[in-house]
Amino acid sequence: IIIQILRGVEIMKKLSGAEIFIESLSREQVELVFGYPGGAVLPIFEEFRKSKIKFVMPYHEQVAIHAAGGYARSTGKAGVCVATSGPGGTNLVTGLATANMDSIPIVAFTGQVPMSAIGTDAFQEADIRGITAPITKHNYLVKDINDLAQTIKEAFYIAQTGRPGPVLIDIPKDILMQTAEFNYPDKVYLPGYNPTKKGHGLQIKKAAEAINTAKTPVIYAGGGVINSNGSQELRELANKSGIPVTTTMMGLGSFDSTSPLSLGMLGLHGTTQANKAIYNADLIIAVGARFDNRVTGKIDKFAPNAKIIHIDIDPAEIGKRLYIDIPIVGDVKFVLEELNQKINENEHPEWMQQINKWRDLHHQKAYQPKKGKLTHRQVMEEIYNVSPKNTIITTEVGQHQMWAAHYYKYTEARSFISSGGLGTMGFGFPAAIGAQLGNPDKKVIVIAGDGSFMMNMQDMATIAKQNLPINIAIFNNKQLGMIRQLQEVYQDKNYFSTCLRKDVSCPPDCSVGGENCPEEMIPDFVKLAEAFSNFKAIRIEKVEDIRPAIEEAVNSPKPYLLDFIMEEEETMFPMVVDGDSLDEMLLHKEEIK
Repeated sequence: IIIQILRGVEIMKKLSGAEIFIESLSREQVELVFGYPGGAVLPIFEEFRKSKIKFVMPYHEQVAIHAAGGYARSTGKAGVCVATSGPGGTNLVTGLATANMDSIPIVAFTGQVPMSAIGTDAFQEADIRGITAPITKHNYLVKDINDLAQTIKEAFYIAQTGRPGPVLIDIPKDILMQTAEFNYPDKVYLPGYNPTKKGHGLQIKKAAEAINTAKTPVIYAGGGVINSNGSQELRELANKSGIPVTTTMMGLGSFDSTSPLSLGMLGLHGTTQANKAIYNADLIIAVGARFDNRVTGKIDKFAPNAKIIHIDIDPAEIGKRLYIDIPIVGDVKFVLEELNQKINENEHPEWMQQINKWRDLHHQKAYQPKKGKLTHRQVMEEIYNVSPKNTIITTEVGQHQMWAAHYYKYTEARSFISSGGLGTMGFGFPAAIGAQLGNPDKKVIVIAGDGSFMMNMQDMATIAKQNLPINIAIFNNKQLGMIRQLQEVYQDKNYFSTCLRKDVSCPPDCSVGGENCPEEMIPDFVKLAEAFSNFKAIRIEKVEDIRPAIEEAVNSPKPYLLDFIMEEEETMFPMVVDGDSLDEMLLHKEEIK
């Protein structure tokens, strides 16, 4: 009898793999999971049904992982998503690559065919671990149920420590159905994985000395500042030293863009003052940034007279593209805390005077629209003027993304969410779903081009189902605007496949439409939105209607789509042409050769 009782206790302690999965997420304090069901993950979904974890099912796995990315970027917590085997897993690939390029913590789970069927080309089998190896920080295939809890613990630790990134766990269906004792580890021990937090004291001292003696210094801040929660320390560095700050697109919000020291974004479509300042600097303090090609322009022409300090938690990024004079490996927040104690109170009045001249030059080159047409700048500035100050902006990818970066003032970290490194069209709308669910007390506005929006517009159904008060602002110019601009600059205006209205019957030389243009080729976004319950929508074609429409949308408790009919030929300037330095940017359309 005693033996039978003990056996009964032992049996009670055992959980199925699916139960271990849910319990492990609970131990990691996961509150929200995005995903899509399928045969290989049905055991997990049976446990989700019983769980207190909120589960949100979009209408495409790609939306699920982009939403997890939006949640992670806006909250600082790991985003979590689940997909089935085969096409479910492969539909996560773009989202994993997007998160990997931007250093975003995501833990993605995929189902897999049973262990005995792996390698047999079974129904819905795909080697998702092999497929995703180059685009994840790490990935796993769980082969033993006794390893499942440990693997999940490791995945969350890896995703959120050091340089953040996505981690994928592939779980065969039979592992989910087997049983084992549940033991969730308190700590993780991974030999060889020990991210450096504190910077080297001597290097920090050298950096402080360089900062204290520089005449024309610039701080160049990237997404690493936000990932490390180092925004306050960055602001202290700038304000104490009197050094102006330019950010990458991923770094927007890390520094208050309303500050006189803010230069805005630098790089390919950077502001005049940011690019000129970097080119003429004698010292660049790079903080949590990676000197990617869209920032530097031609690398051998980048900041030719500057000494460079580079602070980054990932040692592989330091010296990857150019020589660094003072490298500091460490967590941005910790390094800046120590650096701020060693720098002097300072000002650079002559340098700021020159920067303000470049700032004036930037504002003088405003685009003049065709009569009666809306410009992107007009709309973005009104969105900024009307929106609550804690608004989160998410963007799709294209010209509208650059206008959102320039003409909305970001004062808080995690208030601008966009696909940077990969440039993923179809990201911004799903990211808004994750951002809104992670921040129910904030307003979330999507800035979308008509081309990008059509990639995932089916998930207006998710917004309606979840009753999320997201605003969708579509910049509708009936073009793939950024591609059209590249064809204008690099292809001698030989436009092809960029007009969204064109079909085979259109004249080959038509680029901007005419009386017989087939406008019906583009969906009526207002009617489309109204097809979903809870949605409201309006089309805006007149300048005087911009502000009232935005005010109505921002104050509405319902999802709201704003279809702005834009100037079709407007181009995004400044722009640095391939092979040029940041100092040689084009400031307006007339400069295109």
